[in-house]
Amino acid sequence: MKPGLGVASDRSAAHPAPAAPDEGPDGVVVIGAGGHAKVVISTLTACGTPVAAVLDDDDSKWGTDAQGMRVGRIERARGGRGIVGIGDNAQRREMARALGFEWQTAVHPAAYVHASAKLGRGTVVFAGAVVQPDAVIGDHVIVNTGATVDHDCVIGDFAHLAPGVHLAGAVQVGEGAFLGIGSVVCPGVKIGRWARLGAGAVAIRDLADGVVAVGVPAAELRRP
Repeated sequence: MKPGLGVASDRSAAHPAPAAPDEGPDGVVVIGAGGHAKVVISTLTACGTPVAAVLDDDDSKWGTDAQGMRVGRIERARGGRGIVGIGDNAQRREMARALGFEWQTAVHPAAYVHASAKLGRGTVVFAGAVVQPDAVIGDHVIVNTGATVDHDCVIGDFAHLAPGVHLAGAVQVGEGAFLGIGSVVCPGVKIGRWARLGAGAVAIRDLADGVVAVGVPAAELRRP
């Protein structure tokens, strides 16, 4: 795949929401105005894709600056092309399901994605990341800065691979799972749905749905 685009409810009206600019035929609307959104915006910019608007449901952010864009209020009836720029997996799922955008996929030009890999709608692959042959990555997944996904991995919708995560071959990551900074998953290991693997942890065996695991080798800290 060539780098580039393959591509909530209103708060109090105490702060008037600025009007967002028209997205135009090529612009992409970014949902969210936090730190993760900044990296999404920088990735779109690196791809040469215009950012039409940055929208958030937090009224304290309305009118503030996000990478040169004035933050506006989310309008649930609004359509067009969009990406959810929210790092929290559950919140990203909520926005993706609630809003009617045509969700785009963005790959930073400094990332590598093999032509046989498959990326879902709304997924972002940041600078320095590597996605190897026959990997399958679902919808609204974050492959963060410098993360690597080796051959034949399967990543479920709304998962988040934090910066520097390394997945060996044939790893399976369930929907909504979060893998912390610098964590490692050994070949063929399965990470359950909505499980969390701590920063720097090494998963050498399967993790069940919803568990939190930390350490080297990773051990369960708690179950759901």
